[in-house]
Formats: sequence, structure tokens, C-alpha cells
Amino acid sequence: MSLADQPFYALDFSFWKRPYVRMFFHGRRVRFVATVNDTPSGATLIVWGMRDAAQDIPDGVRVLRIEDGFIRSVGLGADLIRPVSWVIDDLGIYFDATRPSRLENILAETVFDDISLQRAVALRQKIVASGLTKYNVGAGGWQRPPDSRRVILVPGQVETDASITYGAPEEVCPIRRNMNLLRAVREANPDAWVVYKPHPDVLAGLRLKGIDEDAALQWCDEQVIDASMGDLLGMVDEVHVITSLAGFEALLRGKSVTCYGQPFYAGWGLTTDMAPIERRTRHLALDELVAGALIEYPKYVSRMSGELTTPERALDELIAWRGQGGALPWWRKILRLVLQFHKR
Repeated sequence: MSLADQPFYALDFSFWKRPYVRMFFHGRRVRFVATVNDTPSGATLIVWGMRDAAQDIPDGVRVLRIEDGFIRSVGLGADLIRPVSWVIDDLGIYFDATRPSRLENILAETVFDDISLQRAVALRQKIVASGLTKYNVGAGGWQRPPDSRRVILVPGQVETDASITYGAPEEVCPIRRNMNLLRAVREANPDAWVVYKPHPDVLAGLRLKGIDEDAALQWCDEQVIDASMGDLLGMVDEVHVITSLAGFEALLRGKSVTCYGQPFYAGWGLTTDMAPIERRTRHLALDELVAGALIEYPKYVSRMSGELTTPERALDELIAWRGQGGALPWWRKILRLVLQFHKR
């Protein structure tokens, strides 16, 4: 059996994700296994995010870690909405700042040619013009305060998420909770209008609130619930994050971004970094970051054909998908209730 004919092994994937694993690994046979020990020596093992990171991987087993891409869907992954992009990483994973990932190596080493940069410019402009973000949820509006104060957006995160555990290492990042971040922003910017937006998974009841998150108004001027992130980012002046992807989305829109953790887009000269990453020494132009993060790193699958596709096609399909509008169908509302119950 040639290397191309050997199956990949996928560790402990739920039934709803299995068809997507096959789509994103198009052309490879995939066998789903329950434990690491079900993987033979010399095989390739597919693992979701940092799950099972503490387990001993058998000698000779190659690990591919996968995660949602940065332009994902119209709806939440925690709602089991299908993705249009995943990332596949053979070195680490993009949110793990404790070691290099494939994305970090792309950003540190790639000489982006004119064609890649032109594609990046067009993608960025289309994302901004259409208001696309990772999940594309939120239907309510928002208005800036009528005075001329600076407006700072603080996006909440799921505090138990691996993006904080690994993207804001405790030994170098003292701020790792939403309310600690909000308080730090308030104290450093007493004259600004500070807006806090809870994470959409938390608002949907699919993930747990952060510690003392109900006290957010003690440290901010306003809490925004239903406004879309795309609309919000267009109207604020600055975004302060731990590791939230909203910081990357803000950079696409030319906003000032301050990072208290070490997300993938920090350390390249585009952000103010409260916890600098010493090994990231290259200074990137914005569209070099875009080319690496949206073109070179992720894989995209068409909603129409189920086949691998380009970021440009995926973007067009997302815009069309979002344009269909409408609330969650009845069966998804029931599914959300089931998912909320299991999170308790």
C-alpha cells in the first residue's frame, strides 16, 4: 500500500463532525477511532484542537490538529452549524502560543508574491464591505455615543476555551479573564466609552459565562448583546482583547488593537502587545497577515458541491448564505435546548 493509499485516523470525533472530516480530507480514507491506542505506528492521527494534548502519542504517529477557520459559517459552531473553513496544522495549532504552529511559520517565513497580496487585498476589502465575521450572527443595531469620546470595544471570550489556556499562558499573561480585561481597559482609559460584548456562545447559553461576568457594567459604559460584530467593528476606534478573533477582524478594518494574550495575529508589528512574543520578530504588512491567515493556512469546502474550494468562492457562498436570513428553524431551536442542557 502506498503512502497516499494509507488511511488517516481521526480521534474521538462526534457523529455530526465526521462527514466534514471526510470533506476536508478529500481524497483520503479516514477511519474514526475512540482512543490514541487504536492508531498504528507510522499512521497519521487527526485530532480536534488541543483535545487529548496531554495524552502520550505512540511513537511514529504523525498528528494533524484541526480547528475552525477564521471565516466559518452563518451561525455558531456550538450550534452544530456546518463550517466552510477549517485549518489543518502539522506543527501545533494557531491559538497555541507556547510553540510555533504552521500558521506562525507561514507568517514568519513566506515571501508573499504580488498575486497573493492582490488576492489578500481583494478578500479583505470584500470582508469589510460585506460586514462578514467568523460566525455572522447578531441582528440588532448599535450607535456610537453622540459625543466625541474614543470608543473601545472589549469582546468577551469563553474563559474555559483552549484559546485562552494556550493562547494566554499564565506565566506571561496576567490577564486571562473577561472581567480582569474589562477592568484593566477601564482603569487605563477612564475617559473612553468602553463597550463590552459577551461571546455569542455564552449569549446562546451554549457555553458558560466567565467569572463575575454579570458585573460587566461595573467596568464598562455599555454592554451590547445582539449587534453584529461586523457592524460594531466599523464604528469603534479601538479593540482590546485577550486572544479573541475579533482583534484580527478589527485589524482588517484598520482599527487599533491591543492584545493582552498572544493570539496568532500579535507580534508582527500590527498590534500593541501587552505580553510580547519574543520569537516573532518579523514585521508584516496587513495584507501579508491576511494572505497567510486566509489564503495559505485554511482549507475551504463549498456548501454547494461539498468539494474543496477557494477562499474567494467560500466568501461568496457565505454572503449568499447570510442573505437568506431568517431565525433558527424549529428543529435547530430544539437542538439548541438539548445542547444547553448538556452544558449544565
